[in-house]
Amino acid sequence: MATTADFKNGLVLKMDSQLWQIIEFQHVKPGKGPAFVRTKLKNVLSGKTVDKTFNAGVKVETATVDRRDMTYLYRDGADYVFMDGETYDQIHISDATVGTGARFLLENTEVQVAMHEGEPLYVELPVTVELLVQHTDPGLQGDRSTGGTKPAVLETGAEVQVPLFINTGEKLKIDSRDGNYLGRA
Repeated sequence: MATTADFKNGLVLKMDSQLWQIIEFQHVKPGKGPAFVRTKLKNVLSGKTVDKTFNAGVKVETATVDRRDMTYLYRDGADYVFMDGETYDQIHISDATVGTGARFLLENTEVQVAMHEGEPLYVELPVTVELLVQHTDPGLQGDRSTGGTKPAVLETGAEVQVPLFINTGEKLKIDSRDGNYLGRA
């Protein structure tokens, strides 16, 4: 159990038999009336966000979420296989749990897996990943670095928008959260 004074970003609360992670919070002390805490919560499993207000000093049940560093090994049917770096245990995680970040997963990529009571909740990729361009149309004469974009297929099969001057075989930095091009590696 934790009080509202213990709130911090990333803390996972157990409310209504669901897990909610605190994205942001703000302690408010109005001129009249009691103090309260305004929070933005994200459902750990579904990703839905809600705003919730707590009275100051209220006790809330917290959930213990264990974040482990793991290595992505390979894909096995609909599951992804990860290995714990300390115990060398291998776990299978479903496609739905891995989420949209799966399109940037290369073998031997280091990730963080959040576990609650032995069940994987979500997989957190590094913020930036470096991937090779498998195929993209060649740039044309007069293309500029500040101009438009074109689609490029990466070595993982993901398709992202890149500037016109990028060619096949180049290594790029990609933001794994939203798939944006960040630059050459």
